[in-house]
Amino acid sequence: MVDQHVAPETMEENDVVDLLLRQHGMIRDMFDEVERAPASARAEAFQRLVRLLAVHETAEEEIVHPYARSKLDGGHDIIQDRLEEEHEAKQLLSQMDQAGTDAPDFMDNLEKLRTAVLEHARSEERYEFGRLRELTTDAERRAMAAGVKAAEAMAPTHPHPGVESATKNILLGPPAAIIDRTRDVIRKAMKR
Repeated sequence: MVDQHVAPETMEENDVVDLLLRQHGMIRDMFDEVERAPASARAEAFQRLVRLLAVHETAEEEIVHPYARSKLDGGHDIIQDRLEEEHEAKQLLSQMDQAGTDAPDFMDNLEKLRTAVLEHARSEERYEFGRLRELTTDAERRAMAAGVKAAEAMAPTHPHPGVESATKNILLGPPAAIIDRTRDVIRKAMKR
């Protein structure tokens, strides 16, 4: 079992594929944590899951997917499929975040979100990560891992209401603040 309380930016993995695979494990475990949490602790557990999903997906969109799009045969189509999967999950996540953990349909939606996120993770692992590992150098994967960690280190620990997205991200509301901040940090880290 992966310790879901480990901050992603402090993970020891220096290969972006290893880092993202470990985070996929954390995400799986965090879904279990939210599901098992008593009502009094569910909101806090859900916010940790929201934060990890937001920074993880944003880092993939800004760093990993562009590399895969350019390095993999058929990369454009592979990444387009991943982005469509992410879009669907983000819509549901946004709805859940706005409704809160006390919403009567929260647990049903949590299961739908879990299914969508885990299917997406399996597709990334199958169609993107393995091939990316084969077609990139160790140095490229280390640089991508450093960018992912830098972004995750700078992301807020809790979503902040009222922060508007500067990009055309479909995720509205508090998680958008995490995504925007993560994108800014990734861009700064990758320019170094």
